[in-house]
Amino acid sequence: MNMLSWSIFILGGLLVSPASIASESVNLAAGGSGTSVRIDGNLDSWIALAIVATSLVTAYCLNVAAPKVRAMGTILASLGCFVVAGWFFLFVMETGILENPKPNQTPLDSAKPILLLIQGSVALIASQFLMIIGIRQTSNQEPLVLSAKNEPTRFGLVSRILHWTIAILFVSLIPMGIFASMIPEGTEYRNAYYVVHKTIGVLVLALVVIRLFWNMTSKRPGLSRDLKPVERKLAHGVHIALYGFLIALPVTGFVMTSYHGYPTFFFFWELAPLWEPSDMATIIWGTLHKYLLPYILYIVLGAHLLGALKHHYIDKHVHALKRMVG
Repeated sequence: MNMLSWSIFILGGLLVSPASIASESVNLAAGGSGTSVRIDGNLDSWIALAIVATSLVTAYCLNVAAPKVRAMGTILASLGCFVVAGWFFLFVMETGILENPKPNQTPLDSAKPILLLIQGSVALIASQFLMIIGIRQTSNQEPLVLSAKNEPTRFGLVSRILHWTIAILFVSLIPMGIFASMIPEGTEYRNAYYVVHKTIGVLVLALVVIRLFWNMTSKRPGLSRDLKPVERKLAHGVHIALYGFLIALPVTGFVMTSYHGYPTFFFFWELAPLWEPSDMATIIWGTLHKYLLPYILYIVLGAHLLGALKHHYIDKHVHALKRMVG
């Protein structure tokens, strides 16, 4: 999550006011009715575009040949994490929404404030960690020579850019989605968060599909030979699970939204619900999208990150991370 994209997003949220609301699109929620407010000048869509563009730039900088540019990419990622932490501690906590959120739909909703606190704290720690790495990288003079396609022992440029772009966008969806679901009805910037959240969700799904097709064209490198057999099986299982989550979360979110009676946003466009509103279908798909999948994802994603750090810093498997980094 880079600094510019999140700064624009936060600034956009702060600038939204009743006077900036230009148009409304009517949505029939399951069991009721409501309105979905778009911001004057489609500022929410421009914010989403800025997040996507700067995420792509960061992913590209992390993988170019010039070592100084790669160091800048790491520093940009560090600053992005710092801005996420600032967004939570300086904006979210000051809104009062953590203390007075939208009424809980299930008992699990009461865990959302602590989840946001954990994510904000992790972002703050990650920003410092990445900054140290970025500063150390500035002394590196070795260029990174990558082919477009994957190699037997490491991923190529296309896979790396897709990987890091998807990772940045997907991780940004988590705190954004949690906070959006807590914002009370009638709050001026509430729908702006959904516009950005849904837009990025659609893009993540599209990029994952592209990545899967690319894997068929350019064979993935094998897992590091330094890994033990059980570690190789775990790593393979986690990778498959992450692909499943990257597909399942956007799909369940789209289906839930449609059954709930609300449109799916994609930048400046709105896709009307594909089905008639249904309370039962909303509950089923909402349970998957809001509760079951996210909580399992936290475990799998945490295992993936901790495993990668363990292999590099504890087991000293220097080639494990170099398949995708540096």
